[in-house]
Parts: sequence; C-alpha cells; structure tokens
Amino acid sequence: MRVALYLIPVTLGNSPVEQSIPLYNRRIILGIKFFIVENVRSARRFLKQIDRSIDIDSLTFFTLNKRTQLSELDKMLLPLEVGNSVGLLSEAGCPAVADPGSEVVSIAQRKGFVVVPLVGPSSIILSIMAAGFNGQNFAFNGYLPIGQEERKKRLKKLEQLIYKENQTQIFIETPYRNAKMVDDIIHSCKPTTKLCIAANLTLDNEFVKTKSILEWKNQIPDLTGWICIFLLYK
Repeated sequence: MRVALYLIPVTLGNSPVEQSIPLYNRRIILGIKFFIVENVRSARRFLKQIDRSIDIDSLTFFTLNKRTQLSELDKMLLPLEVGNSVGLLSEAGCPAVADPGSEVVSIAQRKGFVVVPLVGPSSIILSIMAAGFNGQNFAFNGYLPIGQEERKKRLKKLEQLIYKENQTQIFIETPYRNAKMVDDIIHSCKPTTKLCIAANLTLDNEFVKTKSILEWKNQIPDLTGWICIFLLYK
C-alpha cells in the first residue's frame, strides 16, 4: 500500500457496506490511521461497519466541515509528510464531490502528494444512469437558491440550457425542502420538460422515476425526509 491521500466513498444511507463498498476499500482502510472527516461520530460508525475489529480509539480524526478555516487544512496533511497515509471521508457518497473535501485534495495536489480516489457510490452517477437522460453532457449544480423567486429564475435558466446545449441538469435539496422544490419545478418548467426524481438510492426503499412535468403534476410522491436528487432534461 503506497503512502497517499485516499478518497474513501461512504454508503449513501444505512445500506449494508458490502452492497456498495468494494472489498478492496476495506484493505486500504485497515492500513490508515489518520482520517479527515465531516463528522467524527458518523465516521467512527462507518469504519466499524467496514470492520468491527478496527481499534477506533487508536485512530486520529481531523474534522473538516463548512466551519473549518482554510488555515487549518495544511496540518491535516502533515501525516503524509512523515510517511503515513490519510483517508478522506464525506458524510455520504464520494468525498470532494459537493463537499468541502475538495479543498484538501487541492492542497495535496499542489504539494505533490499522491491522491488515490477509491471506487464507491455516487448519487450523481447513479441517478444519471437511471434517469434515461443525456449521460454524455450533464451538469451538476449542487443546491439551488433557497429564496423561492430566485430559485424559480434559476430553474428557468437551467431549463434553457437543456434545450440550448442538450445538457442534463442535476441538482439536490435538503430533505425537508423536497416538496417545495418539486412544486417550484412544476410551476417553473414547461409541461413537456422531463423530471427524474431519484430518492434514497441504494436503500431498500429506493425510488427512481422519470416523467414529464405535466405527468408529475397529479402524481407527486411524499418525499418528506427522503434524500433526493433531481434531474431535468427534454
């Protein structure tokens, strides 16, 4: 195992780790003593799911979230300078994608450290696979504006890109705002534009449906508390 910053994917929910995390990742994880994580508690729980024999108390955790100062990031990579690998975990899915981990990866690249992305679940990739939309030209837009008017304007701009660039538009929302998001999509986009709602991916109650905006109007599921990703296409 070479010394590197390993980007370690995490399950997208409470699904069994063997369902979406390769066995190879377990071998890598067992060789790491330093981890950069969004939340120490959930990271410890994930590592125990990977292998119950892991001595969690012997590991060192660095917390990286929205409140972490950029000046703190360099010290998180200090173990690499003395020959120790470091693992980067997000709360769910692939690290450095739609989370603050990308800043650490940028520093590691600039300093010449080896960066190794490991295979694992990505809601972005899984949803574009299942939507039936253009998988060769798509854009992930993260979270849209919270304000309703601004969000509607953004949705209309994204819809324009669908027709102008033949580009699938992908975005996410927090679970408690799912209903408002779907309502805004329905009232902002053309009736013929297609919307795919992909929810709770890899979980037992996984839901992936693609319909036109018109078809969704009277068939909106209860998405309360669900982890959703939304895709628009023509």
